[in-house]
Parts: sequence; C-alpha cells; structure tokens
Amino acid sequence: MSVMREKFCVPLKNPSPDGQRMIDIIMGRQPGDVPPLVEYIIDDVHIKAITSMLGRQWVDASDRDTFVTDKPSRREYLDNFIEAWYRLGYDFVRIERNVGFVFSTEASHDKTKSDDRGWVDYEHPSIETTDDFEKYPWPKVTDESFVDIEYVNNHLPDGMGLIASHAAGVYEHLSWIMGYENLCIQLYENPELVKMTVDRIGQIMEEFYQRLVQYDKLIAVWPGDDMGFRTATLIRPEQLREYILPWHKRFAQIAHDAGVPYFLHSCGNILAIMDALIDDVKIDAKHSFEDAIIPITDFQAKYGDKIGVLGGVDVDILTTKSIEDIRKHTRKIIDTCAPKGKFAIGSGNSIPSYVPLEHFFAMLDEALKDGK
Repeated sequence: MSVMREKFCVPLKNPSPDGQRMIDIIMGRQPGDVPPLVEYIIDDVHIKAITSMLGRQWVDASDRDTFVTDKPSRREYLDNFIEAWYRLGYDFVRIERNVGFVFSTEASHDKTKSDDRGWVDYEHPSIETTDDFEKYPWPKVTDESFVDIEYVNNHLPDGMGLIASHAAGVYEHLSWIMGYENLCIQLYENPELVKMTVDRIGQIMEEFYQRLVQYDKLIAVWPGDDMGFRTATLIRPEQLREYILPWHKRFAQIAHDAGVPYFLHSCGNILAIMDALIDDVKIDAKHSFEDAIIPITDFQAKYGDKIGVLGGVDVDILTTKSIEDIRKHTRKIIDTCAPKGKFAIGSGNSIPSYVPLEHFFAMLDEALKDGK
C-alpha cells in the first residue's frame, strides 16, 4: 500500500491541535471557515502503515488483546495510536471500548487485513426467552473497562482532546443479543422481554457514561448506534422512539451535565427519527452520511441550523474514485458546508481497511490546505 505516487502534507511534522476550537466550531460558537478534521474510526491497517512511515515500531494485534496498560506492548500500541491521530492533523483522539457484552459472531479471512473480519451471527440469538434473559452473562462496568481510555486521556499531546464512547450502542447490542429476526418477532409477541433486555443494556451503558465523563481531557461523547439501512430504519421509528431513544436521551444528558457535547454516529436512513434525535434526545451533531441516502450538503441545508454535521465524504467515493475526484468531492463539501458553520470534514462513515491509504491522505490533504 504505497503513498509515494503523490506528495501529501500528512503525516504532519509539527501539528498544532486545538480540541477546544474544534468543539467551538461544531457547536456554532465560532466561525468554521477552516473546518476541523473529524473521523470516527481509522482501521489498524492504516494506523500500522502510518506508524511505519513515522519510523516507529508497530505492535501486532496479538500482543494487545488484553486491557493491561502496564504491559509494554499495550502501552506501545496506544502510543502509536495517539501519534497517528496527532500526526494526521486531528484535534482529538477517538477511542471506544466495550464493557463485555457477549453475542454470537462469525469470521472470515479479509484480504485487506492481516487477520479475519468478524460480524454478528444474527441467526443464533442469546436471548429468546425470559429464562435466557436470567441466564445471560450480563457484564459489569469495572476499572478494566477504562484502562485504554484512561491511558489515552493521560498521554495526549498538548491541545488534543479525548473523544470516547462505549463501543456500539443500545440498539446494536439489543439486535445482536436478541438476534435481528428474533427481535422483530419479539417486538410483537413479547415486548416485555424486549423492554427488559434493552433496559438492562441501557443501565449498564449509563453506568459506563457516568464514569466516562469524569476524564479531564474529554471534549465530546460520541457513540455509534446503527439504526438504519439504505431506505428506512431497521425497526419501526415508533419502536426506536419507545425503546432506544430514551437511553440516548439519558446519555446525552449525562454528557451535557458534564459540560461536553453528545454526537451520534448512525448508519442508514434514520431521517424518520431525526426530529426526535434533535428535539428530544438533543444530540449536538450527526455523523455517518451516504450520498445514496442523503448527501451531507442536503442534510445540512435541512438540519444545519439546529445541529452540527460531521464528515460527509462518501466511503464509496473514497474507495473507488481517483485522487483527483476525491479532492474535488472533498472541496465541494467544504465549500458548501464550511461557510454555514457547525461542520467538520472527514469520511462519511470511517476509514476501513479497504480504503486505499493514498485516498485517505488525499481527503486530508485537501482539507488541510485551508489551514496553511
């Protein structure tokens, strides 16, 4: 994966991160003519490549599977993780960790990675009955849940902020633990079981967020909860409003009480619940945009006076188009969204392993031009 065909400004030699400026722009407290960079997840494939470019030693994933920061390889991995975000020009490091929910998974080799790519096995739910609910190994929020987050918080370069969350959201865990097909059936046949399950998930996550907001470098809470697909929400909008959004409202309140904003990443078409997310949940910014659903420019035109918009460069474009086309598309988004404020530029979803590194760099390079 070479990035030598074109000269990019990244990795930066002397970054000047300013996490507070980034938050002030997204929140509309200051103009954003030069928009900050934003990203949700950067795959380790790219973190490894950037680590090598910086002349640092990479630590293989097999050496960092346990949450033990007193293990040298663990600290080295996290140091590389921080340094990559820093040298790419971000004003923050985003990190997410799961407290230990279990569910059935499957995996297969991914040729874009050195390891397998896993996904949820929806056909074998962990909870189908009340008895299953009682037997499920509900996790506890412990100090171990936060060791990586704490390490990042305590080792950020000057000016950088911490953005963190639980890995995956309430709806995602509900559908993973109950299985999607089973969940859809139980919503009609046994809604009490659904309510019991979602509330136990929410209570555990609530404790996680109450502890998370105590970190002194935290500048935003930014969870992901994929509630939609291409044309609609994954369950009925009224069901999301009844079972899921009250928990996001609670998490948002925890963040706001701590003086930090609450951003939401959600893939798919969730336009049917956007008013509830804005007016009731009170999210401060929305992330995850796919042009086939609604381009970020159109979304900002409709909702940008109420909330911030994050990212917007469609991952399909980042993956399949030329560097020139990526630059043009990135520039079009910046020129449209930045003057209106409450905006940060980045991918529409994340930077997975299959996005060529030079394509990722082209987006960053085009965005960073404005700050030169």
